[in-house]
Amino acid sequence: MRDIHFKGVDGTPLFAVEDGAGPAVVMLHGAMADHRASLPLVAGLSSARRIVLPDLRASGRSKSAGPLSFDLLADDLARLLDYLAIDRAAVGGVSSGCGIPVRFALRHPSRASALVIVRPISAGARHGYTPAQRAIFAKMDAAAEEALRSGVAALFPLYADLPPGVRERALAMVESFDPASVRATTHLLASGAHPFESETELGRLSLPVLLFRGADPLHPAEVSDVYAVRIPHASVVAANTADVPGAIAAFLPAPA
Repeated sequence: MRDIHFKGVDGTPLFAVEDGAGPAVVMLHGAMADHRASLPLVAGLSSARRIVLPDLRASGRSKSAGPLSFDLLADDLARLLDYLAIDRAAVGGVSSGCGIPVRFALRHPSRASALVIVRPISAGARHGYTPAQRAIFAKMDAAAEEALRSGVAALFPLYADLPPGVRERALAMVESFDPASVRATTHLLASGAHPFESETELGRLSLPVLLFRGADPLHPAEVSDVYAVRIPHASVVAANTADVPGAIAAFLPAPA
């Protein structure tokens, strides 16, 4: 992996890593994580593709305590592609990180060659979040506020239900987090902000889209169903699919 240090649209220093060569694939992590959470989604793909894994603004080594928006995060992604001299890339995201590829493709349609959406959380502002999602985001935001006062250990209970092994890796990641940056991320989610206004906007996504369905309170199946119905060229993968990298490799065009 090679480290990448670039600047966002407002000059904020941001961080990413890359590996491999060939057609570019950018994979974005979800909230309360960093690029290390994206690694399992692209395992093995760097043998034929250029894999780029950012720490999103206000995550990991991309520290930023300022207000976030999906436009800002999408424009940061465009700046990263500019910095790497990449004209177009397949862009993916997982969980809350799904909103950024969608916003990027709507805002910079010429820059995205394909989208990979892994368990989305947002069906648009008009649809809104479910009561269960709002409760989860409020809990995350309260933990982030406590982390400002007492340190990142206040975030540990949020990971208590993860499987053993996964939980330990997540907690090791959290120990390096900047509390003010975490709070910026949780504020975005708790605010009820969405990457698009109405699900009808998904109909503008004329590029190939691979959708991994969600099936839990944070990633409701009904949200995935909105994507599956509204996106013209969506290929849908079952929620229990274990081989995510294999499905992504099969979906993307073979490198020339």
